[in-house]
Amino acid sequence: MSDITDRDSSSGFVRLVDGFTERVGRAVSWLVLAMVLIGAYNAVARYLGRGLGVNLSSNAYLEAQWYLFSLVFLLGAAYTFKHDNHVRVDVLYGRMSKRGRLWIDLIGTVVFLLPFSLFTLWVSWPSVRNSWTVLEGSPDPGGLPRYPIKSMILVAFALLALQGCAEVVRGIALLRSDDATSGPDGATG
Repeated sequence: MSDITDRDSSSGFVRLVDGFTERVGRAVSWLVLAMVLIGAYNAVARYLGRGLGVNLSSNAYLEAQWYLFSLVFLLGAAYTFKHDNHVRVDVLYGRMSKRGRLWIDLIGTVVFLLPFSLFTLWVSWPSVRNSWTVLEGSPDPGGLPRYPIKSMILVAFALLALQGCAEVVRGIALLRSDDATSGPDGATG
């Protein structure tokens, strides 16, 4: 949330959630490196193996690459939201006063982000539960198990909802403060 990024909120809940989201986001950033290295290996192994007449890659490597991409996307969502790097339609938003932007962010989080996150958790739970029940694996020979990666859907949307709650608390605190009265250029609005 753009103006809800003032991190000096006194709420212990907000600091706790922000700290956890920050640690998860930094850990996830290392997965990008792993994903790129595995992807590079897959590309080199495919062409080198073809030239040598041997198979140097496997379905596990290919699936590991897209599992890592999934983890980066899913687990990076709360971090991206915390740092206001998410996609936003910014036609009028940038011209609004700080207070107006806070209200838009607060309403958007309460009306859209939190219900969507909770709905996703609700509809994903049966699929994840069933995947664990049968210890679902890849349909491809030599592939990876699917149940751990499916579980990350629940983890990711729980983290996103938690960060959304922290942003709501922060937004309310900022709306109650005098800091929310200045406009985008620092003028009173």
